[in-house]
Amino acid sequence: MSDIKITLPGSETVTLTGHTIDKLIRAGDGDAALLYLYILRTHGKSTSSEAAIALDKSKGWVASAMAMLSRLGLIELDNKADTNVQSKTAPSVAVSGDPLKEPRKFTEDEVKDEIIRGSDFSVVVDETQRRLGKILSPDEMLRLFGIYENLRLPAEVILQLITHCINESRVTGDGRAPSIGYIEKAAFTWEREGIFSLEKAEEYLKALETRKSKRGEIRLALQIKNRELSATEKRYVDDWVTMGFEPGAVAIAYDKTVVKTGKLEWKYIDAIIGNWHRKGLHTAQQVLDHDGSMGKGNTNASAFTGTQKHGAPNRKEMERMAQILKKVKED
Repeated sequence: MSDIKITLPGSETVTLTGHTIDKLIRAGDGDAALLYLYILRTHGKSTSSEAAIALDKSKGWVASAMAMLSRLGLIELDNKADTNVQSKTAPSVAVSGDPLKEPRKFTEDEVKDEIIRGSDFSVVVDETQRRLGKILSPDEMLRLFGIYENLRLPAEVILQLITHCINESRVTGDGRAPSIGYIEKAAFTWEREGIFSLEKAEEYLKALETRKSKRGEIRLALQIKNRELSATEKRYVDDWVTMGFEPGAVAIAYDKTVVKTGKLEWKYIDAIIGNWHRKGLHTAQQVLDHDGSMGKGNTNASAFTGTQKHGAPNRKEMERMAQILKKVKED
């Protein structure tokens, strides 16, 4: 693929190599692509805080997108408190060269020869076709061989990956078998996560299941019962889980948000939770204890801790939060 030149308003231009574009496409991460465009637009230098403000995203969103770009080899990160992001570009913002090896392209004859030899890949093909309930097309066969050969995932790991993708499709999709594209995208994720053994796959899937369980608990705490979380909503929830928040605390933040705004407002909840995180309040009981103590002479209570205009805790507010805590414990 040839280089693609992007002309921005005015005299600024950005040049991307086809290889860089291919990597962004294969990664299948729109957040990473958006952040990468922002980094290019700011001439290759920015901070996570600046990016969050410019893109109207949370710092957790930026951190996740930065990690993806770093794994792809498209940016370099330093270790300062407020992470600086520097694109691997010249000041003219021309992306050229890449430390990652270009994936090898295979022919149908090469794949057929591999199957005839009776290698591990032939087992992968047989099992994949059996599990998906269909014969793979030539293109699907080439993409499956790319997972095996370019990503260097062992045969048993690929089969575990396919089983996982099938299970995911049954739960979140329409029940149909996953496409090779879906499996391929998951394979890139596993390769980036360093999953090259069944033991690593088991650990990864267990952690994934735990994260899904916590997402489900917080989804219910937010009174979302008839739908799944969107990709953006999942990032908010994952950030809160990473910070150490339990569902009860999130339920109280949700209640405060609805009282204040009249609706589920994710940015407002995130602001409340960020404030509590800085104070070390991560459980419903800690929030209640803190809010209760604010009435004992403290007249500078935060607006996010359920206080009245002049600082004294609102008794009804405290009682409502106590009821929320009781309900969460019962559930």
